[in-house]
Amino acid sequence: MEPLGLAAAASGDTNAAEGAAAPLAKLLEGWSIEVTPRTLAKNPDLTVHLPAGTEVYLAHIAGTPPAEMMAAAERLAEGGLTVIPHLPARIFPDEEAFAALVTRYAELGIRAALVLGGGTRTAAGPFNEAMDLLRTGLLERHGFRRIDIAGHPEGNRDIDPDGGHRLADAALLAKQEWAEVHGIDMKIVTQFVFEATPVIDWAHRIAGLGVRLPVRVGLAGPARLQTLIRYAIACGVGPSLTVLQRRAKDLSKLLMPFTPDAVAATLARHVATHRRLRDAELSPCPIEGVHLFPLGGISTAIDWARERSAPAAD
Repeated sequence: MEPLGLAAAASGDTNAAEGAAAPLAKLLEGWSIEVTPRTLAKNPDLTVHLPAGTEVYLAHIAGTPPAEMMAAAERLAEGGLTVIPHLPARIFPDEEAFAALVTRYAELGIRAALVLGGGTRTAAGPFNEAMDLLRTGLLERHGFRRIDIAGHPEGNRDIDPDGGHRLADAALLAKQEWAEVHGIDMKIVTQFVFEATPVIDWAHRIAGLGVRLPVRVGLAGPARLQTLIRYAIACGVGPSLTVLQRRAKDLSKLLMPFTPDAVAATLARHVATHRRLRDAELSPCPIEGVHLFPLGGISTAIDWARERSAPAAD
């Protein structure tokens, strides 16, 4: 699925969340979740358990037939959910295929999407990166007014082979400029992380470069440690993978579900601090919310978010 520390956050223990219920509930306001047509098919009652209007990102894995994507999008939309389909540039063999899919989404009333390069390294056609899709103008002509982009706090070697951030940073600034010129609402949705400090540092660093887009941090929903390690390796999550590896050495924790409580609590406290202190001493914090990757199951991730996003007393 593609498809973006502090000691307490690194531990993975839920104790780090104690005393942070109010900031966490605030951070989780408007949380979103990612699904695929395949996982959706295994959860026929998904729309019953999600609050109306919840933003559901529909991941487009290479090889998924367009008909399956459309069926899943239609089902989510009919359930009163806000559908945000992935549009991975490298999967489209030509502009006609891209136009056909965008047209069909628009016919369903979908007006938001997440554009990204895609999980495959070789492009099937003329598009290699998200900007290639944006430059076609097809999304604007079909009424799309919200276009999100991917963020990679731990880097992405498909973009920066040297392990740095130079090209990824330049791409964020280019997409932001495009969105401003065309009057498009845009957010950054990150790959999932297992440690808070790297994503906090990254968010402030890109803000210092002039990126003003709000950031939604990707978190993996509760799952078995083995499952998370497998996905982390497959998706290129590097530095924070050490959090899982350290935990795997403790046999007493190996079979226990790993939850995002600790990292979410640390993020929430940081965001709350920057919301309270609005003077010149602190730079703006672009982190605005959480995006869930239900690696341990959709219902498990939904339960986790709903339990922790209950309104808290001021």
